[in-house]
Order: sequence, then structure tokens, then C-alpha cells
Amino acid sequence: MFFQDGRDLADEVGIKAASIYHHFPSKADLGAAVARRYWEDTADYLEAMLAETSDPVRCLRRYPDTFRKALANDNRMCLCSFMAAEYDDLPDAVKKEVQTFVDVNVAWLSRMLSAAAVVSAEESEPRARAIFAAIAGAQLMARSRSDLALFDALIESYRVAGLLPA
Repeated sequence: MFFQDGRDLADEVGIKAASIYHHFPSKADLGAAVARRYWEDTADYLEAMLAETSDPVRCLRRYPDTFRKALANDNRMCLCSFMAAEYDDLPDAVKKEVQTFVDVNVAWLSRMLSAAAVVSAEESEPRARAIFAAIAGAQLMARSRSDLALFDALIESYRVAGLLPA
């Protein structure tokens, strides 16, 4: 919906197009707001998951579900991954929010890896980046085939290989 005309978007959410154009002076402002809200919601979800279980290993095992849910919802993809695929064409304000999405995920994963003593403190951030990249890649690959089972198989292979805790 983000890439549609403002009138189409307004119709979809039940408001007047002028409201969108009044609140967001440019498409870049709208895109940045959408991406910001997306990473904020993701950060809240990850913190809620930790509060629910307080077991960092269990959180790490559940983390791929954040990407799986999009695939299970009409073969969709993570919004910021979708935007990142078009990174060169994004306005700077949107690029910043997409980068923040990655940073939020990597920081959370790094925290969980350290708390679970899966890797040393020095190794937690590089491992977190690898996990994020692998899961986002698995989502993209599964989406290109409309195959949720492929996503699950890739995640399991990451566990077998030791990238993710078993």
C-alpha cells in the first residue's frame, strides 16, 4: 500500500486523501513515518517476548517467528526488508529508519546471545548480524517460492549448523 497513490491509500484506510497530504508533506515523510512505526512496533514485540519468557535461549528460538508471520500472511515480507531491497531509491529519511530497523534487531539479538552465553561478548554482535541476515534471507528465498515450509527448513538448518541455538 505504501507505494500506491495517496488517494488509493486514503481510500483503503477510510480517510480523505487531503488528510494524508496535510499530515505528511511528502511521500518521503510518509515513508519514514511508516518505517519508524514498523521498527518501533518490532522493538516493542521483541521486548514483550523477553518479558513473557525471560529466557534468552527461548527468545532466540522464537525470533525467526517474527519473519515467519509475514510469510504466513499472504506470502508477505518484512516491510523494512522490502524497503531495503530498494535502498538506493529511497529518500534519506526512509533509509535512516530502515537502518534503524536492522540496528534494533541486531542489538536485541546481540543482547540475547550474550545473556544466553551462546557466544562471548565480543562475538555477539557479529553473530547477531549473521542471524539477522540469514533469517531475512530465508524469508526472501521462501517468499520467492511461496513456500513457508522452505523457510522452516532453512531455520532448522541454521539450528543444526549452530548459527541459532537448537
